[in-house]
Amino acid sequence: MDEKTLVCCICGEELAPEDAYEFEGKIYCLDCLEDETVVCEECGERVRIDEAVTDADNALCRDCFNESYYYCEDCGCIIHSDNAYYLDSDEYEEYPYCYSCYMKLKKDRGIHDYSYKPDPIFYGGGKMVIGVELEVDSGGYDDYNAKEVLEIANKNGEDRLYIKSDGSLNNGFELVSHPMTLSYHKNEMPWEQIMKKLIHMGYKSHQAGTCGLHCHVSRAALGDCYEKQEEATARILYFVEHHWDEILKFSRRTAEQMDRWAARYGNKGKPKKLYDDIKKGYCSRYRAVNILNYSTIEFRMFRGTLKYNAFIATLQFVNEICNVAVSLSDEEMEALTWE
Repeated sequence: MDEKTLVCCICGEELAPEDAYEFEGKIYCLDCLEDETVVCEECGERVRIDEAVTDADNALCRDCFNESYYYCEDCGCIIHSDNAYYLDSDEYEEYPYCYSCYMKLKKDRGIHDYSYKPDPIFYGGGKMVIGVELEVDSGGYDDYNAKEVLEIANKNGEDRLYIKSDGSLNNGFELVSHPMTLSYHKNEMPWEQIMKKLIHMGYKSHQAGTCGLHCHVSRAALGDCYEKQEEATARILYFVEHHWDEILKFSRRTAEQMDRWAARYGNKGKPKKLYDDIKKGYCSRYRAVNILNYSTIEFRMFRGTLKYNAFIATLQFVNEICNVAVSLSDEEMEALTWE
């Protein structure tokens, strides 16, 4: 053997000097070097494979991994700390996820973040649709409980209900329906079963003192153009302001709860003037009728309930207020009595 010929310490192949690679004092051919070692993507140092942290796409020395990287809790891939995602429920708290697993878990989980807002799906085939937000408390911020409720609501592959966290609650969550006609709420949506399940799991709504029942009505249901929608909204606000004492009783809330979560505007005058004054004044979403949303108006004055009859009566009341506001003129609305 020529004195310049070198031998790979792994496979024994004779190597010319230009084909030999030294690592930790030993000679390797290129194939064996790549089989036995990797180069850290972070610092560029070559390390033995059994001392490195690797997955299908990444190779890192142990020091760099410990300093800046995690394993995805779901699929096990390596992720940089800047690209780690976290879910905000007790079940997943503090665990890092890659984006793909995060999105999958976010979709499949029971309780979504408060900011979660999927594209609306309309049920019932009518223009007058109501989206419900029902808050429940005292039974646990529990992903498993939420999934049990969703199994009832979304059976047969339907996507009718989702559940979100809500910072105003102590130990519960918020049920949010997609927009549905009153008929669909009554005849197709299994609200009675949902409420029985929630009660069985220890949740409260009316008794909790922290919970509301909010109803979103599509602005498109109030008229076929912007001007008609505004006129109907003005009549809705007029009705609520002029029948406040009766609505307070119907809402099942106390005056103090109303002032905190669903205050009246306190404006007077005919529908158009009342509405114009409200829009010029201080607007907040914590009003009996929240007009700040782009595509809906929100009735916020009702106390939460897990009594099915009270729940349906609330939806009927909202539906009727809107029908009256659409069908009557300003003068007819002014002449309308509570009775």
